[in-house]
Amino acid sequence: MKFAGVKLDEPRIMGVINVSPESFYKGSVRNNEKALVETAVKMVDEGASFIDIGAKSTAPYLETQIPLEEEIRRAKWAIKIVKDVVDVPVSIDTTNAKVAEEALKAGADIINDVTGFKGDPDMAKVASEYSAPVVLCAHGQVRDLLDPVKTVIEFLQESLAIAEEHGIKDIAIDPAIGFLRPAYPPWYEWDSKVIANLNLLKLFGRPILIGVSRKSFIGAITRRKDPSERLAGSLSATAIAVLKGANIVRTHDVRETLDAVKVADFVRRFIP
Repeated sequence: MKFAGVKLDEPRIMGVINVSPESFYKGSVRNNEKALVETAVKMVDEGASFIDIGAKSTAPYLETQIPLEEEIRRAKWAIKIVKDVVDVPVSIDTTNAKVAEEALKAGADIINDVTGFKGDPDMAKVASEYSAPVVLCAHGQVRDLLDPVKTVIEFLQESLAIAEEHGIKDIAIDPAIGFLRPAYPPWYEWDSKVIANLNLLKLFGRPILIGVSRKSFIGAITRRKDPSERLAGSLSATAIAVLKGANIVRTHDVRETLDAVKVADFVRRFIP
């Protein structure tokens, strides 16, 4: 199995760099060239196989609206710099087709769309025109409150159908940890159920990408309000996700996460 040309014979790491000051974890933000270069190079040196650039926060519980022109400016600036200093696929984390297109023109390799092609109607068209690999998140209006995994599967089926209509084949699927927040059950229970049953997403035959790094469900479980205190919880969730079949782990903390991934992947080989 491959994604964006990267062999997934073992779980891989996607390092997250944000150039969006409004992002929920301020420790991930780099808004000057020196810091951006140092972080990108360090992440790859520590074992990242992908770099994910966010030019606007997608956290569903924050006020994150910024002008489109500003998101484009941030994305192009960051991608050009990162592509100059590392030789791994770079993704743009955006829900806007215009941002995605400008990012691809600037050198981005992958579109990471947390709306799973259901936000901007032009996103699938852009991905198809540029033959870009895509990460599709489960996205939609939650109807079945009692079965998170069934809901995630249905949402992903809908997104994959859109991708198929546009001839897009290089796809990783993401169960959208932290994004689907029904009034009930509590979001931390929802996310935990999805992670515990992540192996069920193997039915799609696609690489499974998961992002749990420092997210609020970890804060709710551990009572760590500050994202800077959630590393240990993130590593625990990462190990479980790998045991359950995750192929790519999206993280702010490459070195520590890679160690957790290696141990979980090694132990997984001995599970009957």
